[in-house]
Amino acid sequence: MDPEKGTKPYEESSAVSISAEAELDLRVFHLKTLYDVSKDIFGTVDSEAILKNFLLMTTGNFGVIEGFILTQDVPSKEITHFVSVGFKDEEHTSLSEGGRELLLDWDKQETVLNGQELEKLGALPQTVVCILPFSVDNAFSGLLGLGPKLVGEPYRNDDKDLLVTLVNNLVVALKNARSFEDIKRLNLDLEEKNVQLEKALNELQAALKKVELLESIKTNLSKFVPTAVTRMIEKSPTSDILDAKERDVSILFLDIEGYTKLSERLGVAELNEIIEKYFSVFMEAIYLNDGDVNETAGDGLMVLFPSEDETTNALNAVRAALNIREKAAVINQENDASSESLVINMGINSGQALLGAAKFDSLTGSRWTYTARGMVTNLAARIGDLATGGAVLLSTSTADRVKGQFSISPLGKFSLKNVSDKVELFSV
Repeated sequence: MDPEKGTKPYEESSAVSISAEAELDLRVFHLKTLYDVSKDIFGTVDSEAILKNFLLMTTGNFGVIEGFILTQDVPSKEITHFVSVGFKDEEHTSLSEGGRELLLDWDKQETVLNGQELEKLGALPQTVVCILPFSVDNAFSGLLGLGPKLVGEPYRNDDKDLLVTLVNNLVVALKNARSFEDIKRLNLDLEEKNVQLEKALNELQAALKKVELLESIKTNLSKFVPTAVTRMIEKSPTSDILDAKERDVSILFLDIEGYTKLSERLGVAELNEIIEKYFSVFMEAIYLNDGDVNETAGDGLMVLFPSEDETTNALNAVRAALNIREKAAVINQENDASSESLVINMGINSGQALLGAAKFDSLTGSRWTYTARGMVTNLAARIGDLATGGAVLLSTSTADRVKGQFSISPLGKFSLKNVSDKVELFSV
C-alpha cells in the first residue's frame, strides 16, 4: 500500500531517530544485501534454483527463520513453484492455498503487507507476518511471505523499500529464466525436426555413392521437406489437422532414367553437380504449382498436390510435370558435348489417400512422418516406374480431370507390379 494514500501496512519506530552514521550503515547493509541476492539469483537460469537462492538469501539477511515463495500460472490459476524454509511440512498446504487465494484477489500493485493489514486478510497462518505479491508478466505472478524477525523488531519503511528492490531483481531473474526456457523449448523442437530430417535423408542411402552424394547436397535436399505441415499449423495451431485423414490428392513420382549406370560411370563430385543443377530448377516448378516434396531419393522424388479441389490438384500436378520436363530439356540443350544430359520420367495418379501424420514406434523410440498412404500412392509409384524416354504418364483418374486442358494420348492397358488388374495409361 502507498503510505501517501492513508494506509500503513507496516509498523514504524518513529520514537527513535536514526543518526547519520546509522543511516549510512543501513545503506551499506542494503547495498550488500542487494549485491548478495543478485549474485545468487543471476547465476542460474533455472526458475526453481532462483527462487530457492532468493529465499535463503532474503531470510538470512533479514534475520528470519521462516519464509516461502510461490509462483502461479495466471491463466490456469495453478501453482507452478513452491519453496519454503523453516515451515513444517504440514503447513505447506495452508501456505500454498492461502497464497493462491491472495493472488486471486491481488490488484497487481507490488505492496508489502504486514501487521494489522495482513491479519485482516486472514488467508495465511499467523506465523507469516509480511507478504509481497509480485508480477513477472501477464501470465506469471508470485508471492513472497516472511515470518517474524529473530530480533523481535517489526518490518519498517526501509525494510519495505529493500524488499521491493530485491523482489524487482527477482522478477528480472525470473523473466530471464522464462526466456531461456522458451528458447530451450524451441531448440528442443528444432533438434527433433533435425532428427526427423536426418532419418528421412538416411533412408535415401541405398548405396555408398548415393550416401556420399546426399551428404554433399544435403543443403539443397532440405528443400524437399514438406511445407504442408507448417502451413496447416499456421492456419489452425490447436486443431487435430495433422491426424491422418482420407483426402483427395494427386501424387507425382519423378525418376532419373539410368541413374545407377550414371553413378557408376561418373565421380561423386561430377554427379553431385549434375543432380544439383537439375533438381534446383525442379523445386521451383513444384512449389509454383503448390506441390510438396514428400520423399526424396538420389534419383527421384515423391511429390504431393493436396488441393481440396480434385481438378485443381490434378492440373497442378500435370503443370508441374510439364514444367519440369521443359526445364530439363533447356538444361540438356545448354550442355556441351562432354556434359551428361538427364532423362526425367514421371508418373501421376489421383484419388483418395490417407494423408497426414503417422507414428512409427521401435525399441529406439518413436518417429513421426507426414505422407500419403494407400493404393493411390502405390499406383502412382508403379506408373512412374513404367515411364521411359522422358514420358509423363497419367492414370485414368488423372487424365479424366485434366482432359481438355492438355493434349493427352491413350497408350492402352498395362500390367503393373503388385497390381492385379491391368491399368489404362495416358501420355501427356
